[in-house]
Amino acid sequence: MNIRRAECRDIPRIGELLSQVNMVHHLGRPDIFKIGRKYNDAELELLICDNSRPILVAVDENERVLGYAFCVLQQHVNSDLMTDIRTLYIDDLCVDEALRGKHIGKALYEAAADLARREGCYNLTLNVWSCNESAMAFYRSCGLVPQKVGMEKIL
Repeated sequence: MNIRRAECRDIPRIGELLSQVNMVHHLGRPDIFKIGRKYNDAELELLICDNSRPILVAVDENERVLGYAFCVLQQHVNSDLMTDIRTLYIDDLCVDEALRGKHIGKALYEAAADLARREGCYNLTLNVWSCNESAMAFYRSCGLVPQKVGMEKIL
């Protein structure tokens, strides 16, 4: 397995994985998530070219995408409230459902953490839906701890 930056040739497979991760969200919270995917092919092409939003992919020896990590470099410069630390935000991390448990997600997470260090980031952040208990357990196993908690009351 190799981890590299996504390329436009990866778009069809990334699209399949986006649908898989969305289905996890839809099944957990059908009141919020429709069936579909987060980004269309045109949006993916733009993201792949955006150095402030690197997409990492894990690929096998045949260059088949096994999983991805969508990352966003963030910094609040000259904010009256926030310090100007640099953060790597993992917007989405997915491993093909048929390949989970093979440490691909851990490798993608570590590659994102390495990228954050190279970019001089202070921290790495992400959001996880509380209905996705396996993802929450995975991130805890990677050493992440809650930074903030979103709460709701359905009316």
